[in-house]
Amino acid sequence: MSRHIHVIGIGAGDPDYVTAQAIHALNDTQVFFAMDKGEAKGDLVELRRKICARFIREPGYRFVELSDPARSTAAEYREAVSDWHAARARIWAAAISAELGPDGVGAFLAWGDPALYDSTLRVLDAVAAEVDISYDVVPGITAVQALTARHRIPLNEVGEPVLITTGRQLRAHGLSGSAVVMLDGDCSFRACPPDTRIWWGAYLGTDDELLVAGTVGEVGTRIAALRAQARARHGWIMDTYLLRDH
Repeated sequence: MSRHIHVIGIGAGDPDYVTAQAIHALNDTQVFFAMDKGEAKGDLVELRRKICARFIREPGYRFVELSDPARSTAAEYREAVSDWHAARARIWAAAISAELGPDGVGAFLAWGDPALYDSTLRVLDAVAAEVDISYDVVPGITAVQALTARHRIPLNEVGEPVLITTGRQLRAHGLSGSAVVMLDGDCSFRACPPDTRIWWGAYLGTDDELLVAGTVGEVGTRIAALRAQARARHGWIMDTYLLRDH
C-alpha cells in the first residue's frame, strides 16, 4: 500500500459547514499537515484544530505544522506562483515521507473548497511525482456559497452566466454582467461605475463576519474602511464579493 492523502474542504469558516463526507475523512486520518503562515494567521491553524477536536471521535491523530515558504514579490506573477508551489511541494514531500508511514493516511484541510483558488491539488500533483502517494478530494462549502447565503441572494441572474475572478483581473478587464471577485487586496470594485451593485463579506461563517451591500457609490468607501480596520485588527483578512453591473 502507498501513503494516502485526503484533501478535505472544511468550508468557509463555520464548523457547521463541514459535511458528513468530510467528517468521515477526518476520522480516517492519522496525520494532519497544516501550513504555518506566521503568527498573524495562526488562528487559521487553530480553527482547523478545533474542527478536528469537534468531529473526530477517537484520539490519536496529530498535527504537523509546516512553514510556508515566502512568495516572491519581485518576479512576474505567474513565475512567482510557480516557484512558490515548487517550494511548497518540496516541503510537503519531505514532511509526508518523514511523518507518515508507508501505509499511513494523512490530510490537508483546505479552507472552503480545494478546487476554488486553492493550491493544494496542484502542489500534491508535484508531490506525487516524488513520493508514492494516492489522494482523494472531499468538496467543501465555498466563500461564494456562504456569501450568497448570508446576503440571501441568488448567484446568477435568470439565464445569465457568472464569472469568478480576481481583483487583478477585474482591474485589467472590467466588469460585464455578474462577477464574484476573490483574492482582492486592493478593493478593485472602486474602479466600477458608482451604480454597480455589490454584496461584500469578510470572515464569512465566523464570529468576526462582516457583511455590506449596496451600490459601489453608496458603500464602496465604507467597505474599504471596514476592510482596512479589520485587517489591522486581525493581521489578515479573507473577503469576497459579488458585483452586478445592472
